[in-house]
Amino acid sequence: MPDQPFIDRLMADISRRLPTDLGGLRSEVERNVRGVLAETVSRLDLITREEFDIQQQVLLRTREKLEALEKQVAELEKAQDA
Repeated sequence: MPDQPFIDRLMADISRRLPTDLGGLRSEVERNVRGVLAETVSRLDLITREEFDIQQQVLLRTREKLEALEKQVAELEKAQDA
């Protein structure tokens, strides 16, 4: 689903830049631009901030486990050499 707040902010910016003398055409232009933006954003391979944060936490835990395993292997190799 498209990021609606993003589209709303973008549409507000576009609306401010449209000429004021468009009259009734202005709302049609805004509606068409909003539709194109929504369709374009929905086609992008985006994730939500929540999904990003979850994956970042998973990566952090995986990195911590890897570092612990590397330390354990180093200790085992040291014990084997002794």
